[in-house]
Amino acid sequence: MNVCRSPKTALEFEQYYQLRWQILRQPWEQALGSERDSLEQESIHRMILDENDKVIAVGRLEKSDQFSGQIRFMAVSAEAQGQGLGQKIIEALEHQAQKLGLTEITLNAREDAVGFYQKLGYSLQGFSHLLFDEIKHFVMNKALAHAHDHQEQVSTALQEVWHKTIPLSKVMNIKISYFDGKELITHCDGDFNKNLHNTMFAGSIYTLATLSGWGWVYLQLQQQQLKGDIVLAKADIKYHAPIAGIGYAKVSAESVSGDFTRLTRGKNARINLTAHLYSGEDIAATFTGSYAVLVPTP
Repeated sequence: MNVCRSPKTALEFEQYYQLRWQILRQPWEQALGSERDSLEQESIHRMILDENDKVIAVGRLEKSDQFSGQIRFMAVSAEAQGQGLGQKIIEALEHQAQKLGLTEITLNAREDAVGFYQKLGYSLQGFSHLLFDEIKHFVMNKALAHAHDHQEQVSTALQEVWHKTIPLSKVMNIKISYFDGKELITHCDGDFNKNLHNTMFAGSIYTLATLSGWGWVYLQLQQQQLKGDIVLAKADIKYHAPIAGIGYAKVSAESVSGDFTRLTRGKNARINLTAHLYSGEDIAATFTGSYAVLVPTP
């Protein structure tokens, strides 16, 4: 059975890039290594493995700005073509794009692939460029809606709370791109939050992490129809690597501990959680926070 996921080990990444080179570069006598660029570490990668763990299809998603992205380097091995693997890669990348808040995807399709992308909902915009002086490419794009399980109403309400009560969140343009009850993903304006090194400002990383943790607690209170004033009691953050491109934060239920039911007994609650900040699919910062939920005063 074929499995679609991101590469996880150095060996898998080597196989991933090898297939990309064999299909997209080797036939035109391009050097090994020409299949990679400077955006690999800040991009989203997907591959399909066959029953022998051989990489047989690949594709990449990169963010162009806070709300748009580009799919590139789509390739399917010669022996696996015609099995719908290209469509599976596109669907996996589109789903991730939705969770990251992208509302539009653009790609440059080779002339013989235009029909394939049109069947998947992409619109032809016109000629793009000529690769290796012979391969015509055409610009195509597609509008994306939110992921089907995204709880948009409560997420929008939380964004409004942030923007009305915390001016910095509005200036940073912090948005909730995905919340399904268990996982919360947030992002902000990449250009505004850059430092002199052209990576995400440490203060912006901390702010995004803090509000993501606060937001997760807020949304859980809404789901459980509980009331309480949320206060950050203790926090720590570790910066592992610079965040290039458009960073995002994620809080998952698995990283949370605490008892909300204390509020039903008139007692304050303490919720501990971890938020991870990402550059591409790599964790660039780890935030641990302890939030006190105070019983409202009568």
